Amino acid sequence: MKTVGFCTLGCKVNTYESAYLEEMFEKAGYTIQDYHLPCDVYVINTCTVTNESDKKSRKMIRFCRKQNPDAILVAMGCFIEAHPSSIEGVDIQIGNQSKKDVLKFIETYQRTHQKQQLSTVREKTVFEDMFLTSFHGRTRAFVKIQDGCENFCTYCIIPYVRGKCRSKKFETVLQEVKELVQKGYQEVVLTGIHTGHYGVDIDHTFSELLEAICQIKGLVRLRISSIEITELQDDFLRVLKENPIIVDHLHIPLQAGCDKILKRMGRKYDLDYFEKMLQKIRKIRPQMAITTDVIVGFPGETEEDFLETLDTVKRFQFMKVHVFPFSLREGTAAEKLDGHIDAHIKKQRVRRLLAVSEQLEEDFLKRFIGTDQAVLFETLKENVFIGHTSNYMKVETKDKVALHQIVMIHITGISKQHTLEGNVILEKCEV
Repeated sequence: MKTVGFCTLGCKVNTYESAYLEEMFEKAGYTIQDYHLPCDVYVINTCTVTNESDKKSRKMIRFCRKQNPDAILVAMGCFIEAHPSSIEGVDIQIGNQSKKDVLKFIETYQRTHQKQQLSTVREKTVFEDMFLTSFHGRTRAFVKIQDGCENFCTYCIIPYVRGKCRSKKFETVLQEVKELVQKGYQEVVLTGIHTGHYGVDIDHTFSELLEAICQIKGLVRLRISSIEITELQDDFLRVLKENPIIVDHLHIPLQAGCDKILKRMGRKYDLDYFEKMLQKIRKIRPQMAITTDVIVGFPGETEEDFLETLDTVKRFQFMKVHVFPFSLREGTAAEKLDGHIDAHIKKQRVRRLLAVSEQLEEDFLKRFIGTDQAVLFETLKENVFIGHTSNYMKVETKDKVALHQIVMIHITGISKQHTLEGNVILEKCEV
């Protein structure tokens, strides 16, 4: 029996693509095996969003090659797009197009023993259709609805390695969600590179898609992996108000809490616009948890600019902030900007903003002590059941519950790890 090990780095889109490929390899007679073990084939789905991502991609290529020097090693995705020249140790290189043809490429390699570098997304910009019928080992299922980005923020390499915006067919998305729900998945996560831009190339909008998915019988929760503040228009807000199936959590990247830096980043909003949109969302959904991304140490960011970002993050009352030091990507507009920040200062700013984020998260969680929360339980670890609420608060209970089910929990406190704790009050609920 042939074995294949998958190593997936980066975003939820990569997670979805790897899940699709795992399903495809199983149908072809392969056994999925941990990539830490010797395998006949390794598939590494890479990332290049930061310099650290590049390092991890190279490290995993070296690691897998060391595990079995005779294995067929496939590297695909964004790192390959960014570094299209031949990479040592890799037998088959695939960019962000033609991933679903990987088995065919492996067969060719087995016949010819010739290294292959396949066409990249720069040469093709069609949506590569993938359709999942299960999501092994996971309670919630991802559905990739969109690929590509055309924002061209000055710091970001993703538009260059993912290509133009392109959407999965409307009817195909609905059918995929229906089949996943029929398999027992109560929560579905819509994901893409620029998820809210779904439909720009077809005769549908993202709001229309959300509305249609919410009508699917049996779906309990619909989650959006990430969405830009500029995409939360009136149609979206109406759908959000009318459809409680859409969860009480939105991840909306801010990137900087200072108008000067937002402009240098090429972002398409200012702080006033962002804040007013947050107010509209919270008016519709008072319990909404809003998480965000912030880049610190962007070229030209002074101490005063950073202090303004700290104040903004507090004022906007995010549930949690994912903090990233600015990472210079070759070929982006930010490469040519003046005022690049010393690495030591960037590290200090990361720590300071993370401290603010931790306090915001604690304050948010405290609001829910003494309340009853519907929790979708996912894992059991050391006799503790772990799951998440609609607004993505992590919850633990020592009471015995059914995994992959939504259970009503009375929240009694918070652990040191910012996890809510509670007791079962209803073993199965439909919210």
